[in-house]
Parts: sequence; structure tokens; C-alpha cells
Amino acid sequence: MSASSGTLIDTALGRANEFWALVVDVWNTSFLGASVGQGLLAMVAVIAALFLRGIVSRWLVLVLRRLVKKTTNQIDDAIVEALAGPFQLVPVIIGLFIATTILGLGGPESVGSRLVQSLVAITLFWAMHNAVTPVSRSLDFVTQALTPVMIDWMTKSLQILFIIVGAAAVLEIWSIPVGPIIAGLGLFGVAVGLGAQDLFKNLIAGVLILTERRFLPGDWVQVDGVVEGTVEKINFRSTVVRRFDKGPVYVPNSKLSDNAVTNFSRMTHRRISWAIGVEYKTTTEQLAYIRDKTLEYILTHPEFAKPPEVTTFMRVDAFGPSSIDFKLYAFTITTNWTEWLRIKEALAFELKKIVEEAGTSFAFPSQTIYVDDGSEVFLPPEHKSAPPRLEQPENAGGES
Repeated sequence: MSASSGTLIDTALGRANEFWALVVDVWNTSFLGASVGQGLLAMVAVIAALFLRGIVSRWLVLVLRRLVKKTTNQIDDAIVEALAGPFQLVPVIIGLFIATTILGLGGPESVGSRLVQSLVAITLFWAMHNAVTPVSRSLDFVTQALTPVMIDWMTKSLQILFIIVGAAAVLEIWSIPVGPIIAGLGLFGVAVGLGAQDLFKNLIAGVLILTERRFLPGDWVQVDGVVEGTVEKINFRSTVVRRFDKGPVYVPNSKLSDNAVTNFSRMTHRRISWAIGVEYKTTTEQLAYIRDKTLEYILTHPEFAKPPEVTTFMRVDAFGPSSIDFKLYAFTITTNWTEWLRIKEALAFELKKIVEEAGTSFAFPSQTIYVDDGSEVFLPPEHKSAPPRLEQPENAGGES
């Protein structure tokens, strides 16, 4: 072998060693300062965590369900069901923690550590956000003291509060000062508040509606000049009222707070108030018979409310232009509209039967015109006669 050949081999071997050293250096440092092998292991840990998150969360929920079934209260059962979503982040947090440890990013101020801390904070506040609703609806003293709508508003407010506090916690983890952000939001809020006065007005009106308990979802209400229908939902800004033609109306809460609201669902009874006219030829005995029989029907019927709970009467009220008028005033026990119509129809049938039994009839508007058969003699006025003409005697002014 010649000297030149040996030199070429040595040069090639040196280049190969340099290349291998370069490969080793890339392998050891090219993945965020860690080796490629560590990077691959970290990726496997994260991918496995994402793949197993559903299985692990279901297993955790199943174990907790078995534990809470041993208790008698229902609060813990509701909390476990609400935590099913946040439990899915637990495997991801563990996998990410393992990955950052493998990559050497687990220092207290490192990006990996802050990322894990952020996920932990998100999981905790997400769990509290979801647990608010079942806890508030399971506590007896809360359900007794507050209406369902007030509980709904309270849970929404707490959920919003947990979201804000959770976001502030995540910002603090990343060393982002929250104070200047809040101050900036305060100035922004003043500017927005000046242009959103109606929003705050409706919000305050909604709070007043809930505290006064004017109505609840499911109530039949009438707001003069605004809407009449069934309340479906009371939101922060508006209330959904579905009219009887099934059309929803979104009424600002200020309209319901400032205007008079009639809540028909809170009626104790439903009223029947009729004016009943009979013919003028009806005798006093017939009038008394109609009055007494109608009152007897109402006072003995099980679906009508009785005095002194309500006022009930049937009286001759007025002498109308075409009839003698009764005033019927009674109340039904039911407040259901369809049932009330049925009872009122039965009363109308009975009243017609009573009037027919009395031997008289209902009156209807009529007029009587009287015509005199005598004829009036027309005498024309007398004409004045002309004054008589004076005649002169014969031979007047003639011969003597």
C-alpha cells in the first residue's frame, strides 16, 4: 500500500469520526437541549396519556361511584358526575409531568413546570365550576330559601367567578401581573358601562324580579301593553315569555320591573261574572225562581267555591233598554283555563234550562215603534177677500 493510499484512508476515517460525532451531538442535544431518545420517550409518554385519558377517567369515576354509593346523601353522587370531565385531564397532567422530567424541564421556574402547574390549576377550577350546580341543587337549606331561578343565577355567578379566578391563577403561574390587567379592565369597564346602561338596568331589574318573586318559569303572566303568555326562562338581561300562539317574546327585564304585571297562575279561584237579561214580560215569581234555582246550582256544585271564602250572588241588577238584567257573580275552585271553560259551559246549559222551566225567555236588543191610525185634517189658511168696489148711482153727474 502506498503512502498516498494510507493518507486517503486516514482522511476518510477522520471524516467519518467527525460525522459520527456530529450525529451523536445532534442525538444528544437537538430535542430542546435533550437527546432525541429522551424526546421520543417524552412524546411516547404524552401520546400514551392522551390515549389513556378516557380509560383512566372512566376508571376513576367508577371507583368513586362505588365509594359514594355507601353514603346516604346525594351531594357526593352529583359531585362525582360533575367531575367526569376534569378527570380526563389527570392522565394528561401525569404524562406531561413525566415528559418534562425526561427532558430535564422540571425545574421550579421552567416552562415545563409552569405548563404542568397551569394544567393543574385549570383542572381544579374546572372541577369547582362543574360542581357548583349539583351542590347548590342538593343542599336542602338552599333549595328551601331560594327559588329555582335564584339558584340558577347564583350558580351562574359562581361559575363565572371560578373562571375569572382560574384565569388569574394561570396568569400568576406564568409571572404575568394581574393588577395592571385589572386596572386596565376597570378603565375599560367604565367606558363600556357608559354605553351599556341598559344592560346594567336590565340586570338590576332581573335581580329585583327574583327577590320579589313576581313570577317563576311556568307562570302565566300579563304585562300591560307588552306581552301575555307563559314565562319560560329568566335570564340576566331578558325574560323569555311564550305567547299562547307559541311565539317566544324576549322581554327586557326593565319592562317587567317597571310595568304592572298580572300573574294569573297565582289566582286562588277563577271568576264568572255575567249580565243575564230576560224579557220584560217576566213576572216577579219567575224572576225569583230563576234567581233561586241558579244559586242552588252554584252553591251545591262541588266545582264552585262557596261563601265566605268567595263572594257569590245572583240578583236582579237593572232595568235595561230591552231586558230585566240579572247580575251573576261566582268563582270556580279550579284556576285551569280549560277546566274553567268546561264549568262555565255547564253553568250556561243549566241557566238556559232554568229560564225555560220558569216559562220565560232571554231578551235581546229590540225597539218598539208605535204608529197612530188617526188621520190629521189639513186645512189651508183662509185667503183675505178683495175690498168691495163702490159703484156710483145712475145718472150721477148727469142731467138733473
